[in-house]
Amino acid sequence: MAETRVPSPARPAAAPPSFHLLAKPSGSTCNIDCAYCFFLSKEALYPDDRHRMSEATLETYIRQLLEAHRTPEVTVAWQGGEPTLMKLAFFEKAVALVETYRKPGQRIQQTFQTNGLLLDDAWCAFFKRRGFVVGLSVDGPQALHDAYRRDRRGQGTFDLVMRAQRLLAKHGVEFNILCTVNAANQTRGREVYRFFRDDLAAKWIQFIPIVERATAETLAIANQGWSDKGGGKRLLYTQTGDLVTDRSVGPEAYGRFLIDVFEEWVRRDVGKVFVQLFDVTLEAWFGRHLLCIHAPTCGLGPALEHNGDVYTCDHFVEPGQRLGNIADTPLAKLVASPQMRRFGDAKRDTLTSQCRSCAVRNLCNGGCPKDRFALSKDGEPGHNYLCPGLELFFTHTRTLMAVMGRLYQRGRPPADVMLWVANEDAKRDPRAPCPCGSGRAFEFCHGDKAKAAASA
Repeated sequence: MAETRVPSPARPAAAPPSFHLLAKPSGSTCNIDCAYCFFLSKEALYPDDRHRMSEATLETYIRQLLEAHRTPEVTVAWQGGEPTLMKLAFFEKAVALVETYRKPGQRIQQTFQTNGLLLDDAWCAFFKRRGFVVGLSVDGPQALHDAYRRDRRGQGTFDLVMRAQRLLAKHGVEFNILCTVNAANQTRGREVYRFFRDDLAAKWIQFIPIVERATAETLAIANQGWSDKGGGKRLLYTQTGDLVTDRSVGPEAYGRFLIDVFEEWVRRDVGKVFVQLFDVTLEAWFGRHLLCIHAPTCGLGPALEHNGDVYTCDHFVEPGQRLGNIADTPLAKLVASPQMRRFGDAKRDTLTSQCRSCAVRNLCNGGCPKDRFALSKDGEPGHNYLCPGLELFFTHTRTLMAVMGRLYQRGRPPADVMLWVANEDAKRDPRAPCPCGSGRAFEFCHGDKAKAAASA
């Protein structure tokens, strides 16, 4: 039954003009069993629950989201778990509610993150008709993807995901690739990137590091994965512990992976393929921080559970981080709450001394708070586990980011950096070590012979 429309409450003075909320209409429920997916364990927060968003909660959410924004563009972002478990009719209803409650002049962007297994022609026709941007989860070529992304029978999901990609392409749906960087693919950056670019014709790519925390007491269980396998002990994942699972990416390996991709991208694909971290790093040179992970503060990325509960962040859906429920408290008030502001400001206020004095702080800003469980060089707690890799990446790319920044300031496309790189490469001894830091000769790493092998 549809909710009765009531007058909007007064908007809190501290409410931000916009924010990016991730809605999980099926909660943590998923139809596959990715070994590293800590969110599978969140079912324990809502025992004996169907984990399905009701029509009343859906309507409350859409209405409050659109009311809370003072900017002309609003993103309605669907995630999971696996959102396709809600069936197509649910999202048809969601789109209709957006049309009912959108304010004059508001432009709505609908995004949808999926593993792709349930996509068919009807889903893809809907995405195209309604202008959705779809994120498809792929971890690289088959052997790398299937290492951790398996179904509940332990079978790899690669073939079904490739079927989904072909359906999205067939219907002309705009899609991006979300790829985790983990222990299985961390040394294969270029191979993974080339697969996305050449085999999947991907134009938008996100790389997400897998960092699964554990304590000495929970590590053995955590290494078994996060789903309910029946009969055994199951953990509720929380951001605690200073150890990591066997699946987690290595700190320096993460930076090496990104550099391997960057050195390929900067020679061939600037302006043609958009890698999220590269784009936001360039924006940061101009003081614009478009990604919460590397912004000075956070607190603008809440998560909405299926029952209307709102948490500070998608990575902090756990006891102690619940802000309230939209049935009781308007969304704008929850996002503006003192608890949310403390959470967001702590990102800046709890930096270690090493971070505060770092040469690339303006680009990194200490990374995501969820990963701050290591010791700094001075032995200070609360340092980012990924710091060695992040510092490596931001330092390595600094010169070419600066070149792209100057090009943009002069009214030239940043893609002209490829001409600058080609000129520098022409002066380089092909047998000298590759600038990526791999230790291999340039000609066989990111040089001409590597390019020829990639296009063969």
